[in-house]
Amino acid sequence: ESAMTIDFAREEGRTLARWDEIHASETLQELSADVPRYTFYDGPPFATGLPHYGHLLFST
Repeated sequence: ESAMTIDFAREEGRTLARWDEIHASETLQELSADVPRYTFYDGPPFATGLPHYGHLLFST
């Protein structure tokens, strides 16, 4: 029996380092420079009724 464990902090560090290495943020900005801006509204109706703290946690 083997248990799979993930060191999320280490993986996040590796991912961020890779993004820096390939200039991911800069590349994304260049590729989307001519794309029209848009706004996404996430709101009612909610299947569970009125908005609550859980909606905030899920959406951020």
